[in-house]
Amino acid sequence: MNREEIMTILPHRDDMLLLDEAENIDGVATARYTVRGDEFFLKGHFPGNPIVPGVILCEILAQSACVLMRDKMNDGKLPVYTGLNNVKFRAPVKPGDTVTAQCRLKREKSPFYFADGTISVGDKLCVSAEFSFCITGE
Repeated sequence: MNREEIMTILPHRDDMLLLDEAENIDGVATARYTVRGDEFFLKGHFPGNPIVPGVILCEILAQSACVLMRDKMNDGKLPVYTGLNNVKFRAPVKPGDTVTAQCRLKREKSPFYFADGTISVGDKLCVSAEFSFCITGE
């Protein structure tokens, strides 16, 4: 799915929509985002040597996981992070990189969902994490 289709699932817009494309194949969400270099989060992180902040990479993972929740994210419901565990930052992500996020749901106890995921640039693993989120009303 492209950005327009992603926006039918995610409430994120403008600077906070961090997926260019995504797909769900056999319960594994794969999403991509190309770091352009003009994003708001790069302006001060770090001048002269911009690196995508870890919190933004974790947000890309969360947005990717929402692709798996398409049927549960309607009627104004919002996905909200409830936890991050075993997060490891292994390599920096820089302007010009295209990140590929992959995640899958490990278990659910509605409205809570538990997932794990990775972010890579090419064949280089950049982030791995376990995380949970809640699908809230309104």
